[in-house]
Amino acid sequence: MLTSIVGINWGDEGKGRMVDLLSENYDIVCRYQGGNNAGHTVVNPMGKFALNLLPSGIFREDVVNILGNGMVIDLEHLHGEVQRLRDAGVKIGPENLKISDKAVICMPYHKLLDCYEEDRLAGAAYGSTRRGIAPVYGDKYMKKAIRMGNLLDMEACRKSLSSIVAYKNLTIEKVYGKEAVKEEDMFAWLETYGGEFKDYICDTTIFLNDAVKNGKSILFEAQLGALRDIDFGIYPYTSSSSTIAAYAPIGSGVPNLRLDNVVGIMKAYSSCVGEGPFTCEFFGKDAEELREAGGEYGVATGRPRRVGPFDVPASRYGVKVQGADEIALTKLDILSYLKEIPVCTKYELNGKETKDFPYASVLDQAKPVIEYVKGWNCDISGCRKKEELPKEALDYIRFIEKETECRIKYVSVGAGRDEYIVMY
Repeated sequence: MLTSIVGINWGDEGKGRMVDLLSENYDIVCRYQGGNNAGHTVVNPMGKFALNLLPSGIFREDVVNILGNGMVIDLEHLHGEVQRLRDAGVKIGPENLKISDKAVICMPYHKLLDCYEEDRLAGAAYGSTRRGIAPVYGDKYMKKAIRMGNLLDMEACRKSLSSIVAYKNLTIEKVYGKEAVKEEDMFAWLETYGGEFKDYICDTTIFLNDAVKNGKSILFEAQLGALRDIDFGIYPYTSSSSTIAAYAPIGSGVPNLRLDNVVGIMKAYSSCVGEGPFTCEFFGKDAEELREAGGEYGVATGRPRRVGPFDVPASRYGVKVQGADEIALTKLDILSYLKEIPVCTKYELNGKETKDFPYASVLDQAKPVIEYVKGWNCDISGCRKKEELPKEALDYIRFIEKETECRIKYVSVGAGRDEYIVMY
């Protein structure tokens, strides 16, 4: 079984908790895109963890975790993340963590360039996490990148680095007027943090193809959501990689394989970190109440998330581009404080109502059409069976199923590993 778990909306939907839950049934969990610019929160018997680079299957001792070739890896951040989990008792070694030799390394100068550009843009900034993601993906496609496999031959790596640093300093000095980075500092950084992971580097194409031949199952884990995809998202307020399920085999190293199942993750309401159009956004008291109820603060940045009601046009679009076969609806319990639940059922654009998600550049002109459904206004965090949910909660779930045209299989009613309901 090859399954991909992906975000339907702007990211922050709760993918980590679902991967942590479902990974029990898989042999391998693979991250296939992105870097440490976003995070997954996982709550399990070992504690509460924020993961930025490591797959959420890392807590299962018998699961092999992979950082795929589609990722960009800040080695210093990875070092810290691994150490924090080891300190909490999580076993991490080359036997259960493998890194693609084709994954690109996010260097310190990428983070500098990210910050310089956001500062230059000032009020027109894209809302970057300033962790170097856009610059490193840019270098990947400019063929100016250092890959994990380069760490296995440091002499050749130094030659490549020398040329790249000279190239990057042209931008740092001539465009931004900043002090040049030093080749020796960059090489020392690679030796310090890269040396730790040399034994983890492998050809994931060979590893994963062999695994499938031997009947192993793979769970692919995405970062962010459909609306942050570089092609299909709210460009340019997107990530710099493909967050789409169809990219999972490519970003993992096995473009020859085909997915069997796509699980789309979406919240029972909407949330968003970063800049860009967010049609259904709440403001004032409504926003503060929902943000506090849901603990809506970014895992990677700590920034308060923008929040709003469930967005039908955005979610229908996300389900479609992700090719979702089934949905996991998270944080249903958060809406328990509401007697009536607002839902953005349509957009009003140029005087007309539509359920279609429009082109990104006209989203700022769209206005939300809000309808209300009856709330359950009671605690549902203890429910573990569909029959235990109030009628109004079941009605809300069915309403979302109908509007998004996709069945909801899982419903989470709390952050813990066992705090969920299987609907069918």
